[in-house]
Amino acid sequence: MPDLVRTVFHVDMDAFFVSVEELFDPALKGKPVVVGGQRHERGVVSAASYEARKFGVHSAMPLRTANKLCPQAVFVDGHPDRYRQYSEKVFAIMSCFTPQVEMVSIDEAYLDMSGTDRLHGPPLLAAHKLHARIKADTALNCSIGIGTSRLIAKVCSGKAKPHGVFYALPGQEARLLAPLDVRDIPGVGKVTEQKLHSLGILHVGDFARYGDGFLEQHLGKWGLALAGKARGEDAGAWFEGEIGEVEGPKSISHEHTYNSDTSDREQIDATLMRLSEMVGRRLREQRLWARTLQLKLRYKDFTTHTRAHTLDEPTQLDNEIFHHIHRLFESNWQQGSLVRLLGVQASSLASRTVQADFLEDHTRGKWEQALSAVDRVRDKFGETSITLGTGMRGRFRERTHENPAGLPGKPKPAAE
Repeated sequence: MPDLVRTVFHVDMDAFFVSVEELFDPALKGKPVVVGGQRHERGVVSAASYEARKFGVHSAMPLRTANKLCPQAVFVDGHPDRYRQYSEKVFAIMSCFTPQVEMVSIDEAYLDMSGTDRLHGPPLLAAHKLHARIKADTALNCSIGIGTSRLIAKVCSGKAKPHGVFYALPGQEARLLAPLDVRDIPGVGKVTEQKLHSLGILHVGDFARYGDGFLEQHLGKWGLALAGKARGEDAGAWFEGEIGEVEGPKSISHEHTYNSDTSDREQIDATLMRLSEMVGRRLREQRLWARTLQLKLRYKDFTTHTRAHTLDEPTQLDNEIFHHIHRLFESNWQQGSLVRLLGVQASSLASRTVQADFLEDHTRGKWEQALSAVDRVRDKFGETSITLGTGMRGRFRERTHENPAGLPGKPKPAAE
């Protein structure tokens, strides 16, 4: 019996944030649209429609720069709750095709479709079935790449955009990759690209001229991973583990950039409280406890300080997070200096097993019960529906990005 050929799909939703916004406002269709905030704000672009991209607008670009490039664009505030809702719908559809689904961002996923021919037909037919099902059930478009590895499937989905399917037949991986620029390999950034160019490696096919030893000598272990990628293999940190294998987050963070720099302590405290709430909410959502908390403080002149504190006992409670973050701010803020950005990060994460003093600490227990009730209200009415008193003035939009905490398909530890 011949060995089973591995079949991997990469599903990438087309202009996901923009497409969801068009469902709620059909008048946006066909127009240059920028999602992430208003044209005068300091934030960055979360997504741009294909019409806006023609003018050079792209994600992570400052909103004000996007406005200069495309002043006729329609600027839309992001709606993270909507995007999570539709991401959940897409995940549910994909899970009907295979239990091995890995959401790598809110709008893209890998599916291991190996051995599903008898259920869904050969790979190309199965992909078209999935493509049609997503469109029928969500009214959203997607692109699907098919290959023998995650790397090949991701390259193929890029070639399938927009709204298409692209299949790299088994055995044709090297031929597909050879003419691509090295920057097209997932994980290769500007620095690595420059290093490869200095070695005479401009296209993926150029790797074949060099042995693994040469690449390891000049690029270390990353060189070996690149050699594997050039052969179409799932090599390196981007593609470690099996599809659908659960790995918890290393850290959880939120930050906020003010539209106008401020030294108003009431406003600053409110922002720190709101950020602490957002981090605490994600910790509880993942049923994780943090032992290290970090403050990010950026001044008007872009000078940035990060200060961390390690706790005696891990926490996931908003009030405790705020208490420690507030102390870090008090100790490090240059009084009267204008603040541009604040951020809160939780790390050294773990699932709680035993909290020795928990039964004796009635106040802490009451906080945990109260915040659990608050989370249920937010689940029903949205993230900004309720906040602690200190954070009332700190209300701001949750940043819209592709990798929020709590992606679909990331199981949470069982409740205690």
